[in-house]
Amino acid sequence: MAKPDSKFPTFETVIYDEPRSGVARVTLNRPEKRNAQNMQMTYDINSAFDFAVQQPHVKVIVLAAVGEHFSSGHDLSGDGDKTWRDFPIVGTWANFDMPGAEGRYSREMEIYLEITERWRNLSKPIIAQVQGKCVTGGLMLAWCSDIIVASDDAKFICTSTKMGGSGVEFWAYPWEIGPRRAKQWMLTGELSAAKAEQYGMVNEVVPRAELEAFTLDLAEKLCTHTSWTLNMTKATINHTQDVQGRRVSMQHAFAVHQLGHAHRVLVHGAAIDPNTLPENIRAHFDKRAPRAGDPAKASAAE
Repeated sequence: MAKPDSKFPTFETVIYDEPRSGVARVTLNRPEKRNAQNMQMTYDINSAFDFAVQQPHVKVIVLAAVGEHFSSGHDLSGDGDKTWRDFPIVGTWANFDMPGAEGRYSREMEIYLEITERWRNLSKPIIAQVQGKCVTGGLMLAWCSDIIVASDDAKFICTSTKMGGSGVEFWAYPWEIGPRRAKQWMLTGELSAAKAEQYGMVNEVVPRAELEAFTLDLAEKLCTHTSWTLNMTKATINHTQDVQGRRVSMQHAFAVHQLGHAHRVLVHGAAIDPNTLPENIRAHFDKRAPRAGDPAKASAAE
């Protein structure tokens, strides 16, 4: 992976560089956490995307990741001593410290649903470069992209149902692979790269050793088009999904997701069912600090 040029902005959890003419690359850089997404990463990605969009010479953005795995999902160990006050609000929701469901609903609307929707609707095409495991919340990072290139060993894993939930906040399952396959995937948990390509979620599957070069070659090829062609092709196809009901469907699913959190707080005293967690994940869950919208003595998790 090329080191970022000093003229580029630097971030705590992502690397920004421009490896080819017209191509910006945003690289997730928490390999020690398998690129788990905490609030710092969320807002670093957002800032890096904003920088890329504001560069007139950049036509295409690549979203990549350092290490063996693309993303292990939402960081269940929490955000350390940082809170939402350490980051700029980029959406239209606030009041994150309100008690009960109100605080959690607002917070997750900001940092999961609406910010991911914002990335999906960036004017410039995004190509996700996915290797290894892409787990639950990591799916949202792939789904906000316009094209997905995966290594042949990539696995797309849904664990939210195993945690007693009904899917991630940016709920794109049936829009990515169709309703019947989405039901099977959500309830069984894993898609190989080959299956994901067969089902239409992944555009290309290539050997791991060729993943970076293939993705950059594809991005460079797209740059032969004008910015207008790239931007309007993306916007028009996205609009087609939206008039078919994608956005309304996802808003309903988000409300169900929040209802699930509220249900589990009443039943288990926590936002997920801790009894369904694998031991290694349960250890992180038990250590994390309470979040906005949590009951006073309960920890939260996505």
